Amino acid sequence: MNPRWLKTLKEYVEALLVAVVLALVIRAFIVQAFKIPTGSMLETLQIGDQLLVSKFHYGIRLPFSDNILIPVYEPARGDIVVFEYPFNEKLDASRPNLRDVDFVKRIVGIPGDMVEIRAKQVFVNGKPVGGPYIQHTRDDIEQSPLPEGHVEISVDPKTYFDHCEDVTTLCRSKRDWMPKITVPAGKYFCMGDNRDESFDSRFWGFVDRASIKGKAMVIYWSWTGPTNVRWERIGRVIH
Repeated sequence: MNPRWLKTLKEYVEALLVAVVLALVIRAFIVQAFKIPTGSMLETLQIGDQLLVSKFHYGIRLPFSDNILIPVYEPARGDIVVFEYPFNEKLDASRPNLRDVDFVKRIVGIPGDMVEIRAKQVFVNGKPVGGPYIQHTRDDIEQSPLPEGHVEISVDPKTYFDHCEDVTTLCRSKRDWMPKITVPAGKYFCMGDNRDESFDSRFWGFVDRASIKGKAMVIYWSWTGPTNVRWERIGRVIH
């Protein structure tokens, strides 16, 4: 017969293993935590907000794969999603820190939508996109780099998206202007709510459906440090 302490230890180990397995299953299939590191989604999401992201919302995936076993919902316009940044070896050579990094943005265009930007105003299928969540922090508008009567980019939009950052006039013009571009099948056009300070689809293109990890659902914790907990944000549903 095992000594009492050995039996107790065995029970604790078994309980710990079960807890670890359950945590891994929950993280893989149901929900995952995500922390907001930048201000690209202000004012909707604050730096220091910690979110629960539903991985089940868009379907159950095969473990260690992008293949969806059981589809649930398709990503929709207005959804705030977490996805893996579309790292490009050549265009992102100066930003190796973005490899395998998760971004959080709002879906503006779904497959088949035609997206256009004119003087910071976003149009989807010819209609202006508005909402109280949109924020502009800069009054300046760059001169349009597009010729009058420009045609839709449809042959190879990859030639337009050069992953530039907001440091040059040419890049800032892409912040404020974009010719008509049709979102391809299986792709999504995503933008930050803080439109003037967001590195998003205007610069690096579309998000693959397989790269979307889940839908942001609720803020479970929010702080900027131990002495500044934002209690009023905890439990807030994300829209």
